[in-house]
Amino acid sequence: MIYQFQANAHAAQAEADCVVVGVYKANELSHAAAQLDTASSGMITQHLDLGDFSGDKNRFSILYQLPGVTAKRVLLVGLGERDKLTVDSLTQASYCAANSLKTTKVKQVISFLTDEASQALANNAVRQSVIAVADTFYSFNEFKSNKDELPAPSLEQWTLAHRGKTQLALATQQGAAIAEGMKLCRDLANSPGNTCTPTYLAKTALTLGHSQANLEVSVLEEDHMAELGMGSFLSVSKGSEEPGKMIILHYKGGPAEAAPVVLVGKGITFDTGGISLKPGAAMDEMKFDMTGAASVLGTLSACVAMQLPLNVIGVLAAAENMPSGNASKPGDIVTSMAGKTIEILNTDAEGRLVLCDALTYVERYQPSAVIDIATLTGACITALGHHISGLLSNNDALADEVLAAGKQANDEAWRLPMGEKYQDQLKSNFADMANIGGPPAGTITAACFLAHFTESYPWVHLDIAGTAWKSGAAKGSTGRPVPLLCQWLINRAQ
Repeated sequence: MIYQFQANAHAAQAEADCVVVGVYKANELSHAAAQLDTASSGMITQHLDLGDFSGDKNRFSILYQLPGVTAKRVLLVGLGERDKLTVDSLTQASYCAANSLKTTKVKQVISFLTDEASQALANNAVRQSVIAVADTFYSFNEFKSNKDELPAPSLEQWTLAHRGKTQLALATQQGAAIAEGMKLCRDLANSPGNTCTPTYLAKTALTLGHSQANLEVSVLEEDHMAELGMGSFLSVSKGSEEPGKMIILHYKGGPAEAAPVVLVGKGITFDTGGISLKPGAAMDEMKFDMTGAASVLGTLSACVAMQLPLNVIGVLAAAENMPSGNASKPGDIVTSMAGKTIEILNTDAEGRLVLCDALTYVERYQPSAVIDIATLTGACITALGHHISGLLSNNDALADEVLAAGKQANDEAWRLPMGEKYQDQLKSNFADMANIGGPPAGTITAACFLAHFTESYPWVHLDIAGTAWKSGAAKGSTGRPVPLLCQWLINRAQ
């Protein structure tokens, strides 16, 4: 799909298979819809007077070959109440438009929906519109035997048009880059565990690095991790025949002396729970337990495409958590890279065990900020459901930055408390700490565990257990939180 921006556009003169315009509640025309109405001698108004279509949200109507209008089709999309117009409602309108055209023969679309955004909201509205369209047309058929015979959408080009001279080409390009990063994240997360192994993640990262001059990729193997003292990480990977990998990507977009920001992703490519075996129901969804790592890879891919003037380091802590004769047992004690000893009370709390060594490793880069991303706790789903990710942090300013970026990107997070009062739950009679704190406040105590390894830099922890994928009929990766992470980096670059 090609996404582009067009300034100084006129809806009636737009050359495309379909032109998309908004209509507000009570049949109030948007500016572009009014242009079409004038050019067609009131045909839009006459259509609305029939009463079959209103400007309510998620409503649409297609008109064909209006006189005075160049485009063969006009798609009317409801925007709701004008005084309640937001980036979110414009994004939902773009979803509605894309879905309504998904099975048509339309190849080229010119959309004036984001033309209704205020100047302050225009950049964000354009980015979100592109992401919405890409999300609508995403599919994953890689492992279907008849994939080459499946019908493909006709749509080839989506142009975001504005009547004025507003320069939003950069926002369009950013939206396309984020959408591609989300696609990479989703493709990896949707792939089965027998394909998407730690080795597969490493090869994917190396392929990305080989294609870009300002992206360097290296891989730490288990023997090197052992030399570094990463006993916590290795306690997880040793139960599997698949070797663990620590994958490091350096995106060099800023001055060489500028401190990097670091993204650390949990990459458990399949999580059985280890000896603390998970229930069988829905265990297939544990292939999504590497979405943190996939989101980091997707975000680095977007950084390259956007050419952000930042130095960004991505670390993928990739391992498979399996039960075997070599697997860690409840009660085992391991020593982390930081020298802290950990009593493993539950082998299914493995994400924090790979992350803590990765978080210690990144100290060497003297980062200005670190965000880790992990499908870490079921407790986060209990607390926040599937709409909002959990956020915990040791730095208020950084937490506020990330929360604001999430709101901008329609990929929200919510901050949970974290303090010394929760640390008591992690006490161990036999080691420096335990890897679980019991059922109460499970998301918080998981972050408290990680906090022991992040004392030297500003740090945010994102628990995406509830937002990384969907279950049921719509089962599949969401691509989150790539939009949040990209928006945070865009904001930092500005």
